[in-house]
Amino acid sequence: MKQNKFVAFIAVICASAAASSLNAATIPAGTTLSVSSVSSFSSKTPVGRTFEAKLAQDVSVHGRSILKAGSKVFGRIASSRHNPRRNDPLTVELTSVSVNGRNIPVKTNAFQPGHPPVTGRQARYGYTAGTLVITPGTLMQFQLLQPVTL
Repeated sequence: MKQNKFVAFIAVICASAAASSLNAATIPAGTTLSVSSVSSFSSKTPVGRTFEAKLAQDVSVHGRSILKAGSKVFGRIASSRHNPRRNDPLTVELTSVSVNGRNIPVKTNAFQPGHPPVTGRQARYGYTAGTLVITPGTLMQFQLLQPVTL
């Protein structure tokens, strides 16, 4: 009797593992994620601060929609001009995507959202003028550097 229960238990575990692997999907490296910012930030925002965005379009793999447009994504400021002694351009990267209430970590390329105005003298010496502000609704495109299993 104990052996039958053990075999049944193992069968249930194997069946649930097989079902979960069928539902799992992998988004390959190099896939483009188009996102629209939800929160605003600027070229003076401190490095490391996070921001929220949403997918601007569905992400499909082999004709099957894996991530729906409107899904939440989160990112962070990779570089900025927050430190007045440095003149780094504003770059951002995605850190996670929300799927069924879970945040799945992602690794993407750094994206430079835009360029603040530059005068001739500043261009000659590598400095930029003004503050670049990213408002809600700004479109950005990222490429996955590593595959993501959902």
